[in-house]
Amino acid sequence: MARDPDRVALVRGMAVFEPAEPPREGRIAFHPPPGAPGPVVRMAVAEAMPLLSLARRETGAHPSAAFWGAAVVVALQLVARGRIRPAGDGSWRAGPLTGLDVERVEELVATLADPDAEGLVRAFLDAVADGMPRTAAAMHATRAPAPVSGGRGSEPRPGTGKLTVRAVVGAGEPAPGDLRALLSGGGLLRFDWQLALGGDPLTEAEMDLLAESARPLVRLRDQWVHLDAATTRRVRNRSMKPLTPIAALALALTGSADLDGERVEIAATPWLEALRRRIADPGAAASNGPPIGPPPGLAATLRDYQLRGLRWLAAMTSLGLGGCLADDMGLGKTVTLIALHLHRGGGPALVVCPASLLGNWEREIRRFAPGAAVRRFHGPGRTLDGVVDGFVLTTYPTMRLDAERLAATAWDLVAADEAQHVKNPRSGAARALRAIPAGARVALTGTPVENSLTELWAILDWTTPGLLGALGNFRARWIRPIESEKDPEAAARLAALVRPFLLRRRKSDPGIVPELPPKTETDQPVPLTREQAALYAAAVREGMARIADADGMARRGLVVKLLTGLKQICNHPAHYLKEPHGRLAGRSGKLQLLDELLDTILAEDGAALVFTQYVAMARLLERHLAARGVTTQLLHGGTPVARREDMVRRFQDGEAPVFLLSLKAAGTGLNLTRADHVVHFDRWWNPAVEEQATDRAYRIGQTRPVQVHRLIAEGTVEDRIADLLRTKRALADAVLAAGEAALSELPLDELARLVELR
Repeated sequence: MARDPDRVALVRGMAVFEPAEPPREGRIAFHPPPGAPGPVVRMAVAEAMPLLSLARRETGAHPSAAFWGAAVVVALQLVARGRIRPAGDGSWRAGPLTGLDVERVEELVATLADPDAEGLVRAFLDAVADGMPRTAAAMHATRAPAPVSGGRGSEPRPGTGKLTVRAVVGAGEPAPGDLRALLSGGGLLRFDWQLALGGDPLTEAEMDLLAESARPLVRLRDQWVHLDAATTRRVRNRSMKPLTPIAALALALTGSADLDGERVEIAATPWLEALRRRIADPGAAASNGPPIGPPPGLAATLRDYQLRGLRWLAAMTSLGLGGCLADDMGLGKTVTLIALHLHRGGGPALVVCPASLLGNWEREIRRFAPGAAVRRFHGPGRTLDGVVDGFVLTTYPTMRLDAERLAATAWDLVAADEAQHVKNPRSGAARALRAIPAGARVALTGTPVENSLTELWAILDWTTPGLLGALGNFRARWIRPIESEKDPEAAARLAALVRPFLLRRRKSDPGIVPELPPKTETDQPVPLTREQAALYAAAVREGMARIADADGMARRGLVVKLLTGLKQICNHPAHYLKEPHGRLAGRSGKLQLLDELLDTILAEDGAALVFTQYVAMARLLERHLAARGVTTQLLHGGTPVARREDMVRRFQDGEAPVFLLSLKAAGTGLNLTRADHVVHFDRWWNPAVEEQATDRAYRIGQTRPVQVHRLIAEGTVEDRIADLLRTKRALADAVLAAGEAALSELPLDELARLVELR
């Protein structure tokens, strides 16, 4: 009510309730304060209720006025809960009372200094119940005349209906003809408040009638409904700020929103609800979507789960939505992405990845899509001239430097491999990635969340902008409740929101492991750093000059020395230069790739064996990983037997997830089935010895698929030996069984071709 100073002054004097029959005729007599002039003012209880309610909070109000204000609250609660009944004489009374109601009445009685305190309180409750207004809204609400007499209904249903409030997305919007255009465009959808009574939505006319009501209790559809201030405000201002289609889809997925400081149910218009059901479960969406098979041009047989991944990505990108393929390492994210590009066939695809993975991407594309063009946009002389289809591969640093040139190309698909590299949304790489437009965006990562949900926001806000809202709002709505307050309901709602946009399969999932080979071996090509390339070229130049002038045993010794030195350069400059305490980070392509592999392996709760034939290199790895906070242990040929057994136990118990081993230590007697990854940091050139090392993990007792990673320096002698091992295994077994010594008899021209840097 409006604050009338003269009326407010009434509550500063004594307020006396004067009961009557029927109860609605009861009055409140407001006496002037002692010594103040003025008459006694009498009001009907219904008219006095706002003043009495005000007295509970008004400084200087008389205790009696505050008391009857408290009684008003109890009375209204009874009415709102339907605790009123007809008395048979056209009047209404409060009751029947529950045990809690009786306690509240007794509390009021105990504070009233009157011999008939209980009778007065009961009479006052009856006066409020009998004095509630009946409005003509009932005729509209029930679509039939409501009997009225003297402004009151005759025998309406004794109870109150509960009004519920929800927000409706897209009410009245026609179903779009092109969902992709809608979701990708800049249109807006309506966002409105909607009231319902008993679960049945009110009509616009009914909500208009409520909006016009000035009473807190209104008769609607032959029931009493209570209108609080918040509901009144919403029914009078039903239209809220319109939403983007992506924001509307996000609300439909969670089913609720935080509005005006409370969680409100969200209802979606039929076409939006159909879209929600269509994408809500990625697994079902992949299985129930259109029948998509391996695309023409794919030289690979997709396993069932890879085919489901392709169908899911195809379905999401066809809608203009992005996605994050977050399968465990080794489940074939690369071949799935290649298949997606071949399926879409609408233009060039840009793959952004760490520099250490450029070679692997190029090889996989040439292997699985031999008819597709592939080029690297990396290093001096890089160009995008003539790019109309196929694959373009670049690195995160190059993308950051050349974002404008990359953004000028019409990419059908942009994929971010190892997308955790842009987990900091404020980084230059993340900003550059967002600046490159594309028909579809796909993130590939085995670890979508490593440390904080901010990383998930960074990935999904790139693949599907607007889905998770602004970062500040995301922190308030999701990160704080989930990470700080450990709210399981918030976590469940966020899962419902992101589930359609993130497909994650683990090796332990049903239907995945049986399809995996017991052992998957992968050659991982890595580039040399500039320092490595310079050292390598100098070593070849100087070594070949010496070999040309030597013969016999001296020549063989020089060849072995050259090959050993080149392998050490491929490992790390500090290894070749004998710098046990030198700087390690940033000087070796292999070390960079090892860091990335271990980050993913450890994030998936895996364990790794890292083999090198050089103890000196193993010690460098131990120092480097310790500086990164990775728990390791190093076992070599000189490790005492007792210590060796303890180290095996610690690894098997999960106390040290990374086990560094030298050649002699990998011989026999080790059972390391805790490992599901084996990394060969350098090649031993003897296939039998290499397999023996791998079998420390791949043996009886191993229950998980084993991933074997062989790190190979591109363009070097390691590359050539790897080709020989792949293509001529029988010959390699015979020729390379003795390692480097087997190559010491090669003619000078063949040796030069073997070791030259390409």
